[in-house]
Amino acid sequence: MATLIIIPSRMSASRLPGKPLLKINGKSIISLVANKAQQANIGDVIVAAEDQVIIDDVKKNGFNSILTSNAHKTGTDRIYEVLKKINTKNIDLVMNLQGDEPLINVQDIVNLNEKMMKNYLKIGTLAAVIRDKNYLKNENIVKVTTEKSLKKNNFPKALSFSRKCENLENIYHHVGIYCYQKEVLEKFIKLKQSKNEIQNRLEQLRAIDNNMEINVALAKSSPISVDTIEDYLALKKIMEYKN
Repeated sequence: MATLIIIPSRMSASRLPGKPLLKINGKSIISLVANKAQQANIGDVIVAAEDQVIIDDVKKNGFNSILTSNAHKTGTDRIYEVLKKINTKNIDLVMNLQGDEPLINVQDIVNLNEKMMKNYLKIGTLAAVIRDKNYLKNENIVKVTTEKSLKKNNFPKALSFSRKCENLENIYHHVGIYCYQKEVLEKFIKLKQSKNEIQNRLEQLRAIDNNMEINVALAKSSPISVDTIEDYLALKKIMEYKN
C-alpha cells in the first residue's frame, strides 16, 4: 500500500493571518511541517496552498507544492483538489497533515500510517493524553472522546469531537492529522457540510454525523498548534531553545 501526505495551507487564517510563513530558526512553519512529513518516509509529500508566496517558500526549501483555488471551505477540500490534479493510480491512503504543527512527532505519523495499513480502516487520526487541565477549557484545543481508553497498541473508535469539554471519560487532545482510504476521502468530500460541523468549526464532525467511523491512535505527545500570536511565540521559544 502507498501513502501520499498532503499539507493544506493558506495565508488568510482568521486568528493569525500569514502564519504559514512565520519563521522559527530561520525556516517557515509550513516548511518545518513539510520536513517532518518527509522525515516520516512513508510516501510523497505535497503542500497544497492557495497563495503563491507559500508555494515559492516551500519550493525554495526543497519540497513539492501545488497551487489550489482560494474558494475552498475546508482543508480537506483543498487536499482533494490536489488529489484530482495528480496521478493517484498507485495511492491507497491519503494523509491530511495540518500545516501549523511543526512539533508533530515523526514516529506518530509513522504509527498512524502503520495502523491504517494493518487494520484496513477507513479514517484514522491521532490523540494525546491531556496533562494540563487548562486544555479542557481552551476552545482552541480540540478534544476527542473515544469508545475505549487509548493505549499504545489499540485503535478505538472516536465517539465525538468538541471544543468545549463536559464529560471527562476517555477524552484526549486531538492532534491535527487524518489518514483516509482514498475512496473514503472521495466519498467524504461529496457530503454536505453538517450543522454540527459548521457550528463547531470541526470538519471531522461531518464524518461522525454521516456514520463514517474515525479510529484514533495514541500519540506520544500533543504538539502546540499555532492558532494565535501567543502560540507562535511559545513555540518559537521552545524550538529555538532546543536548537
